[in-house]
This record gives sequence, structure tokens and C-alpha cells, in this order.
Amino acid sequence: MDQRLIEWGAGPRACQNIVLAAKVRAVLRGRFHVTDDDIERSRCRSCGHRLVPTFNAEAEGIKGDDIITRIVKAVPRGSRSACC
Repeated sequence: MDQRLIEWGAGPRACQNIVLAAKVRAVLRGRFHVTDDDIERSRCRSCGHRLVPTFNAEAEGIKGDDIITRIVKAVPRGSRSACC
């Protein structure tokens, strides 16, 4: 991911909202655990509008939601992070 695309990023509340939305999605589907799919489907509603693309990104037609999609595609699915 090219960091030159983001002028201003989402804060901690956006991440908290993603986690909460993913938990709700899991419970509504009868599960007690969150999956990668739950997180991926919850992320756009919480973060896309919170990113401010740089002038260069806007000139190329890249929007906040496009940047989030690129980030999600760059993260390996089904793997545990070092903290878990």
C-alpha cells in the first residue's frame, strides 16, 4: 500500500466500530466468533468516509473506499496476528 495516497486516516473509534459491527454480524448469523468475512463486510461503513485522500490520489480518481479495499486485499486472510 502506498502511504502517499492518504492525507488523513481513520482513528481508533473507526476500528472500534468495525469490531462492534463485525460482532453484531456474527451474532445475527448465529455465531459467537467473528470471521474475516465479518470484518471485511463491516469495514466500509465505518472507515471509508473517514479517510482523506491526498491530492495525487484524488487526481487519479482514488477515493477513501478504494484505499480501504486495497488495504483489506493486502492483509492475509485466516491468519492470526502476533498478539493473539
